[in-house]
Formats: sequence, structure tokens, C-alpha cells
Amino acid sequence: MTISRHVTAPGRRITSFQASLLGIATVLVAVGAAALLIDLPTARWCKAHRIPGEIGRLINLLEITGHSLGAAIGLIAVVTLDRSLGFPWPGRFGTGERAFARMIAATYLGGLLVDVVKLSVERVRPRAANLAAAGSWLGTFGDSVLAVDKPHKTDLMSFPSGHSAVAAGFAAALAWRYPHGWPLFAALAAATAIQRVTTSAHYPSDVAFGAAVGLIAAACCLGGRRPDGHGVAPGTVA
Repeated sequence: MTISRHVTAPGRRITSFQASLLGIATVLVAVGAAALLIDLPTARWCKAHRIPGEIGRLINLLEITGHSLGAAIGLIAVVTLDRSLGFPWPGRFGTGERAFARMIAATYLGGLLVDVVKLSVERVRPRAANLAAAGSWLGTFGDSVLAVDKPHKTDLMSFPSGHSAVAAGFAAALAWRYPHGWPLFAALAAATAIQRVTTSAHYPSDVAFGAAVGLIAAACCLGGRRPDGHGVAPGTVA
């Protein structure tokens, strides 16, 4: 079955895979906007109900695909096990190297963009906030509800979630390379987002917006034909 491709500029087209990523990102932006209304009650509940024991430790491990080092280890495992890929060394940039370079860029570009936003928008992380003093979600922006005597600069960098951006970008990169595994990759990204909320590192809207940025960035990096033997030509579905 053939799916029509969308023209973005003369001589440039986006693939159905990119269109799917952008569609999911659009949904996540809408979810993030709606989630602002439940940010405070959710953050208050998570802060008051710490998950104990082994379950809590397991949940903490779920952030691995959103951690820069964790994603790097995953990418190293991919390029080691998939012999059709190659690390893009200077003077060596064939098809496999270009594909892996796209995967690296898709994984991390969203996280870098989120870091730029964090430098411009202050939002107190739930763990560092006096949530009882916040009258609405608007009160979490700025430092008015900051409840830490000696705050770290990251205490005011809640919006949006960098871990969620990296996890979403990594999941998109893996789904681009191995399309049949997308449910697992999506579940791992979702698990990272859940971990960030349950550990009071972020509000629900933070992770939704962060994941949206990650997918948009990945869509920009994952154009063109998928690697041979692991997918289909742009605009077609096998």
C-alpha cells in the first residue's frame, strides 16, 4: 500500500514516518496543555506518596532511556549488534554510518533544544517547591514557591523535561531503524516520563511537552530512506 508523501519545500518531502512523529507530537502538545490543569494535584500526590522498597528502585531505573548516558549505552549496543550500521568516523561515512548519525542526532537534538528552553523559562521542580503555596499551575513558574534554602540551578529548570525529550527521540530513532519494535520503544519512553513525574522531578505537562520536542526534533533528523533491509522506502508501507 502506498501513502502519499507531503511536500514541505521544492525538492523536499517528508515521509509517512516523519508525518507520524509530527502527528504524535501535536497530540502531546495538546495533552501537555490540558495537563497543566492537573499538574498541582498530581505533584502534591506524588510528593506525599513516595513509592517504597524494590518498586521504588525499579521505577527509578525506568529513567535510563531518557538519561544521556543511558541512551548512549543503548546506541553503542545498537551499532555493535547491528553490523549494517557503522560509527561515522572521519573519512568513513557510508550508508550505515549516515543512518547511525541520523539516529544519534534524533536521540539528542530534542534534549539540546529543551535545554535552551530551560535557560529561558524558570519553573520550580515539584521536589523543590512549596506546592501548598501555589494557587495554580501558574505559581510554579518563577521562583515564588521555591522551598529550598540553597537551591541548585536545576531546581528552577523543570519545564520541559529533558529526560522525556531524549527518551522520545531515542524511541523514534529505534522505531525508524526497527519498525516492528515500536510498541516496546514507545513503552520505554512512556516509562521514563512516568518515572520523572512519580519521583517529583517534573509535572505531567513537563513530560508531555518534553516528549513533543523530542519527537519534532527526531522528525527533522529521520528523513529520507530508512536503512536497507529494515523498513521501507519513504511514503510506502509494506
